[in-house]
Amino acid sequence: MTESQDRWQRPLCGTEPGLQARSILKTSGEPMSFCIGNVTLKNGILLAPMAGVTDYAFRALCRRCGAEFTVSEMVSAKAMHYRDEKTAVLARIRAEEAPMAIQIFGSEPDIMAEAAALLANGSYHGCVSECAPAAIDINMGCPVRKIVSGGDGSALMKNPEKAHDIVKAVVAATPLPVTVKIRAGWNEHCKNAVEVALAVQEAGAAMVTVHGRTREQLYRPPVDLAVIAAVKEALSIPVVGNGGIAGAKDALIMKSETGCDGIMVAQGAEGNPWLFAEITAAFEGKEYVPPTPEEQLCMAREHIRLLCEDKGEVVGVREARKHLAWYVTGMRGAAAFRRAVNSALTLEELLQKLDALPAFSGENGGDS
Repeated sequence: MTESQDRWQRPLCGTEPGLQARSILKTSGEPMSFCIGNVTLKNGILLAPMAGVTDYAFRALCRRCGAEFTVSEMVSAKAMHYRDEKTAVLARIRAEEAPMAIQIFGSEPDIMAEAAALLANGSYHGCVSECAPAAIDINMGCPVRKIVSGGDGSALMKNPEKAHDIVKAVVAATPLPVTVKIRAGWNEHCKNAVEVALAVQEAGAAMVTVHGRTREQLYRPPVDLAVIAAVKEALSIPVVGNGGIAGAKDALIMKSETGCDGIMVAQGAEGNPWLFAEITAAFEGKEYVPPTPEEQLCMAREHIRLLCEDKGEVVGVREARKHLAWYVTGMRGAAAFRRAVNSALTLEELLQKLDALPAFSGENGGDS
């Protein structure tokens, strides 16, 4: 072990004095306000980056429902290096979805730094945005084999030294805050989130988000809140917890048991952007009123419209299918509806099938 790696070593949760006390400092009704650069997040509620999901339409709707900060789908630094215009589209920012970070992935410090600089100064060809990114986020958590096999994403959890060097290079290349998203570790036998988090903090990271699962787990339960708490105990910069947030209760538990500065919501918002409003109400000690069937229908229709407006009808309809399936989960007629939308080819067809769903006609019941 090198000298630098040794100084990043810290015991895991439960072995440091004061950890238990810290875990109960924040309770419902107490704001989790913190800053990312010049952006202040009142309640610390963020939307996680999810490839193939958190595009412009999804981010915009989550912002309307209370997400205070969004992050782009992950952008390949190497693809940017070769000036790939399809990649440029992923980095566009519209005013409606700001403040927003752009997440980049890669494992070569110089190429990561180049990508960050291009995004920060708005000079990446083909990337036409209405406003500048609020931060550059570095992906060290993606568990997908295609990403990991190239040494990117959560593969960097196995190399804290390289993680440090990447962050240091990116920080030097941009005036924007640099944030990092990591996992609990590579597997159950190597939960080194604290070591990696300390390394990237030393390199200049402004915030660390910890997904409380290992790479080996992918997205399977459980979420290890103790690891998130340990990272929070070890770091002096804001720490955001991520993983398993499907309702306000989950957010309150994560907040209470880890002392984290913020909560990052991912799959729980699929088909349920109102989750951000629910969590906000819980954090502020207010009553939450769930959406009516009419409001659910209106949101689903707006989601489809935004997708088609942004990507064209052919692509928009194709991508709308999975979102509509999430919106109607548990509703009467959902199974038949999912089969029907998979054969729809136009926006008008999708809207007609959506309007005909029994749940949106005032009828209740489970899936059929």
